[in-house]
Amino acid sequence: MADKKKTDPKKRPFRKYTYRGVDLENLLDIPSEEFMTLLGSRTRRRFNRGLKQKPMSFIRKLRAAKMAVVEGGKPKVVKTHLRNMIAVPEMVGSIVGIYNGKAFNEVEIKPPMIGHYLGEFSISYKPVLHGRPGIGATASSRFIPLK
Repeated sequence: MADKKKTDPKKRPFRKYTYRGVDLENLLDIPSEEFMTLLGSRTRRRFNRGLKQKPMSFIRKLRAAKMAVVEGGKPKVVKTHLRNMIAVPEMVGSIVGIYNGKAFNEVEIKPPMIGHYLGEFSISYKPVLHGRPGIGATASSRFIPLK
């Protein structure tokens, strides 16, 4: 009986991703108007007003990069400055270089990112590290010239 437990490891079920109750496979198949009804008001308004030339060319580049990939490989990185672009189901699996003002941070678009702005995944500032003394913090940290 102890041997049986060693040979049969406990399998965890794969969790299917759903976006507001719709499976990822269905998200890819539904028309964009129906997908817009699943989004929040701000992103729905953005899509209702239409995508301009830059976001559309970005999506075309992502499609081309996905089509050019060999079986089992990852697509080529597509660089962009469009931090205000909203991640759509078509982008899932793509690798995007998001500009943060200094460098392009490579981000693989995953299903939980759908409906979020690309800029949320590429931090544009260096977080403050509180509690470390610096120049002007105390009298003991003032500048002392070398002779």
